[in-house]
Amino acid sequence: MRVLVTGGAGFIGSHVVEALAARGHEPVVLDVRENARADVRADVRDGEAVRRALAGADAVCHQAAMVGLGTGFADAPEYVSRNDLGTAVLLSAMADAGVGRLVLAGSMVVYGEGRYACGRHGVVRPAPRDVADLSAGRFEPLCPACGEQLSPGLVGEDAPADPRNVYATTKLAQEHLAAAWARATGGAAVSLRYHNVYGPRMPRDTPYAGVASFFRSALARGEAPRVFEDGRQRRDFVHVRDVAAANVAALEAGSAEGALTAYNTGSGEPRTVGEMARALAAAFGGPEPVVTGEYRLGDVRHITADSSRLRAELGWKAEVAFAEGMREFARAGLRDA
Repeated sequence: MRVLVTGGAGFIGSHVVEALAARGHEPVVLDVRENARADVRADVRDGEAVRRALAGADAVCHQAAMVGLGTGFADAPEYVSRNDLGTAVLLSAMADAGVGRLVLAGSMVVYGEGRYACGRHGVVRPAPRDVADLSAGRFEPLCPACGEQLSPGLVGEDAPADPRNVYATTKLAQEHLAAAWARATGGAAVSLRYHNVYGPRMPRDTPYAGVASFFRSALARGEAPRVFEDGRQRRDFVHVRDVAAANVAALEAGSAEGALTAYNTGSGEPRTVGEMARALAAAFGGPEPVVTGEYRLGDVRHITADSSRLRAELGWKAEVAFAEGMREFARAGLRDA
């Protein structure tokens, strides 16, 4: 297949390009970055450039996006423009060109908080955490019915969406746009809802980077990683090569036409943020992490994936073990944004 990879010179996109080439496909890279290795250097919002890049394409792997929590709500117009307008421009060009297969870089952030169960009330969805509770160090969400402690579990693709920050809202809107495109054109769309991706070529710490990047950048400066809250928040850290392999599997699979199918894309091994920070610091040989008690209002407490649908339907599974991946990441260089 000839596959247009938007954001193909970026962190995840560059690994997708390599994985596609290794499988005998022909990746075409569209990327906005200066000095990037791109076949087409353009913004995905540039409709004419996108149409040129789609010439002869069989499918699109849409990785281009503005990510992370950013610096506050002032970032909202830029997030919406890059993620949602960009996706709309791409899908419009695909419809015109008759390209009918899409794999979207989705995100677990569309769920908001993960799955929780109360001993008395069963599965519940807690409200967004209160500033007063966070400031007082009360980080765990409580049962909305009785106020008791909850047990976190794995969230499945059928869980209701509940985006709790601007970035999350734009990622959900991307899925809705892709679903509308699929219905209108008869195309096949897959959203891979990435969990916490890490690995070689991860960008340095900026307000738009992920927690693994923050910790690795601190270690490179000789500083202790600063762990927010109490470090016990649960995440699913998945290696970038496994994510790239999931993209290839989704592109090669026969997906349902006229619809969007979502797949959680995680390692299946929940870890705490503190555990990840300690493993990375040990592998790097740097200072022990410091648990600060600080918080970011847009963060959720626990979000871990049930990726069994992706394994069952597409035959994909994560191959890079947590300890192995952290050792590699500790040695790997970081890239500028």
